[in-house]
Amino acid sequence: MRAVLVFAACALIGSTPFPAQATEVELAGVFGGKAVLIVDGGAPRTLSVGQRTREGVRLLEVGEKDAVVEVGGKRQRVALGQAAIRSGAPSDAAEAHLVADGRGHFYASGSVNGAAVRFLVDTGATMVSLGASDARRAGLNPGSGTAVNVQTANGLTRAWHMKIDTLVLEGIRLHGVDALVHEGDLPIVLLGMSFLNRMDMRREGGRLLLRKRF
Repeated sequence: MRAVLVFAACALIGSTPFPAQATEVELAGVFGGKAVLIVDGGAPRTLSVGQRTREGVRLLEVGEKDAVVEVGGKRQRVALGQAAIRSGAPSDAAEAHLVADGRGHFYASGSVNGAAVRFLVDTGATMVSLGASDARRAGLNPGSGTAVNVQTANGLTRAWHMKIDTLVLEGIRLHGVDALVHEGDLPIVLLGMSFLNRMDMRREGGRLLLRKRF
């Protein structure tokens, strides 16, 4: 009888769903068609296309300065010199804590329509702003937007007002975010007020707390 009870308990434990843990992937190097990945802060590992780490991260593509990996069944792009991408983190986090760099700028990892991007918090930008390349990766077609003229540091340029279906920033998920897609490339995605207006923001020294309001 005791053996039966032990077996039943083990079966129950095996069938109990545990919360998925977040996986962080960083690209440390690229050479000879291979990528050097750091997973969850561990030791660097060199992978060829098609190989998988013990954490389940599979290398799909290798570029000159980036790579495409599959984590938890999702494709994500990770670039050299950028912060680690996260996958499997809770998608409805209520808040995010950002740390300023040496110049006081706040950067954050996230995604636009599932495409991994790097954000720069910009309270001077009316909307989230993407360059042409980032927009293509996110499946945003300027032809479906409204053409507008915008003033930039380089003068007057053309952009398209569109809606982002899903924007994720450090686990905070928003839907239907207004965005501007520029006709040229931008060095980074600007996290403008169309996102920030839906947050409670509080700065504490070199930290910025973003708390989701709606």
